[in-house]
Amino acid sequence: MHKPDTGLDVNDVLDLAAYFRCLARLHPRLCPRQVLGVRMGIYACDLLQIDARSDDCRLLAIVETDGCFADGVSVATGCWLGKRNLRLVDYGKIAVTAIDVGTERAVRLRPNAAARTRSAIYAQGAPSRWHSQLLGYQRMPIAELVSTESVRVLTPVAALIGQAGQRTECESCGEEILNLRQVVVDNRSLCGGCAGHPYYLESGSAASESILDMSHFTVDEAA
Repeated sequence: MHKPDTGLDVNDVLDLAAYFRCLARLHPRLCPRQVLGVRMGIYACDLLQIDARSDDCRLLAIVETDGCFADGVSVATGCWLGKRNLRLVDYGKIAVTAIDVGTERAVRLRPNAAARTRSAIYAQGAPSRWHSQLLGYQRMPIAELVSTESVRVLTPVAALIGQAGQRTECESCGEEILNLRQVVVDNRSLCGGCAGHPYYLESGSAASESILDMSHFTVDEAA
């Protein structure tokens, strides 16, 4: 049987193994999404001609889902929440946008629509579809695994990055705001929540009670 050309040489395989060892510290077992994250992260660096091992902080990554995929991206790119060069825009998609903060060039990467199906070609004899994806995603040529497009990020890069060490106080709640994340409304510096974009409500507040109280809804027994 003809053996498919994986597009990877021995050094590529060894490099993947090093990334997978890093992921083993975070996850009990390797999964297809981690493989996708690693390979997409490596490819993003190649496209932008950025060395992920450098300390020049040129790369900013925006992942579109959390979980093991994001960790795969992180180990391949060096972009982490703790380093302030990773952002999450939770669309629930296996996708990452990589940005060169110096040139503001950006590329978005996502799995090729046919990658799941084609993975079996590169993992013949795998015991399940899951194993086909796990092995196939490691072996497939990147052009078959990943689709890419140049994009323009709508938020200015400087605003995405903010400025470490900057602190101000919200003029409504009084809590501290870091990294220039305040929002100016009517000449007042506010945190995102007080500016009208909260993600939580205090327990017992009138607004919270109105949301939690479902007694005014009727139930259609036939539904």
